[in-house]
Amino acid sequence: PAGWQKFSCSCYLLSERSGSWHSARKHCTDQGADLVVIDSPNEQNFIVSITQYKTWIGLSDIEQEGTWKWVDGTPLTLKYWAPHQPDNKWSTENCVMIRYGGIYWNDGKCEASCQWVCEKQL
Repeated sequence: PAGWQKFSCSCYLLSERSGSWHSARKHCTDQGADLVVIDSPNEQNFIVSITQYKTWIGLSDIEQEGTWKWVDGTPLTLKYWAPHQPDNKWSTENCVMIRYGGIYWNDGKCEASCQWVCEKQL
């Protein structure tokens, strides 16, 4: 679709605006997609290459603290945590973003305003 970028077997859309993790996910699902599930080093590199700011990905521990799951229900295996992350600072950091200008992940407050990446399977 217009505005989406193809990589491997999926299409990706980087949002033009920012919002909470939940509003980001709703925006993706409204388009027949979901927040990106990063399941390979190549996909991680691609996502990093299209992002410049803090960007939501489809990973959280909302259901159970400390148990990180992707939006498709798969458990976390491949990890790109920044040093000393996840830290669950203030006991309220349950959603994951790619850090500003970097390749690493950070747990943050789900209410924070960030861009996001949607993923749609081909």
